[in-house]
Amino acid sequence: MLDLTKDNFEQEVLQADGTVFVDFYSDGCVPCQALAPFVEKMAEQYGASLKFTSINTTKARRLAIGQKVLGLPVMAIYKGGEKVEELVKEDCTHENIENMIKRYL
Repeated sequence: MLDLTKDNFEQEVLQADGTVFVDFYSDGCVPCQALAPFVEKMAEQYGASLKFTSINTTKARRLAIGQKVLGLPVMAIYKGGEKVEELVKEDCTHENIENMIKRYL
């Protein structure tokens, strides 16, 4: 799983070939921390077909706001430089995350 920063987000996500999964999280987000092991497992399982990344919004607030990430956790799929699907807050369940990933394999 690739750790993103405000410096490499454009290159690794917006200009990437293929489909990119982005986990938007922050240090103080308890649900984000609870989901992290599951997201890592998904990256191991589906990483050959999908690029898995994560970004700490505490260190990239403006970028997160620019991506319309206003609450956490957010799991998003980008394709061709555009956000094509996202799960926000309560919708970020194990089942919903895995189903969203499977739609883009």
